[in-house]
Amino acid sequence: MSQSILPLELVDRCIGSQMFVIMKDDKELVGTLRGFDDYINMVLENVTEYVYTDGGRRENKHESILLNGNNISMLVPGSKGPDQHPEVAEPGQRSGI
Repeated sequence: MSQSILPLELVDRCIGSQMFVIMKDDKELVGTLRGFDDYINMVLENVTEYVYTDGGRRENKHESILLNGNNISMLVPGSKGPDQHPEVAEPGQRSGI
């Protein structure tokens, strides 16, 4: 029988690890998870922010960032970011997200 894990337990196990965060808007972030709360508001450090526009992708670097959990669409623990997942369409090309 497989062991079940609750979502908050999984996120808790990721503290100190790199996370790929896909936001509801045209942004994606990669950084080290430092903390979170029951609403999945998160603090990330050493962050690379990927912003998608009609002109292409732009990268911004941040020492730390606080994310509102209401704006997070998906978390990918241990991922190095969008370049590691070429099969995932860019935000403007996604359907249903």
